Amino acid sequence: MPQSIAEGPFIWLYLFLLTVVFFRAQATYWLGRYAGHLSARYAHRRNLTARPSVSRAIAALRERGWVVIPLSFLTIGFQTACNLGAGLIGIRPLIYTAAMIPGCLAWAGIYATVGFAVWQAALASIAGSPAGTIALVALTIGVGAYIFLRRRARTATNVKEHRV
Repeated sequence: MPQSIAEGPFIWLYLFLLTVVFFRAQATYWLGRYAGHLSARYAHRRNLTARPSVSRAIAALRERGWVVIPLSFLTIGFQTACNLGAGLIGIRPLIYTAAMIPGCLAWAGIYATVGFAVWQAALASIAGSPAGTIALVALTIGVGAYIFLRRRARTATNVKEHRV
């Protein structure tokens, strides 16, 4: 992010983040639309809906409707799967965009205030303290190992279920 935006008035930071999240969400949605088109055309090939995160997002969208879209912007990880899933199941572009805008506004507000401050504090602790660096690296490794082992266990469970 340009220094002038990060250190400038709040409104510039907010508008910058709003623009970034808007275009990122739209790109993910349209990628989902295209992937949905391809999976319909080549149904015999493995598609994105086989991924657990995307299938959960699609199930949530089908169960609860478009209201899941703005709420997904308050999560980490589910947001991208939800945007992709909205494209895959073919939610109309105007409905998707109307549902996405409140989520984008909230996301930009969170990251322009609390989220950005947390990120800056983490970077400052790394730069100024060897103990902070070690703690942050250990936390990152721990979270990465947890995610890896959880996915591995889920994959093993899915394989066992398919064999039965």
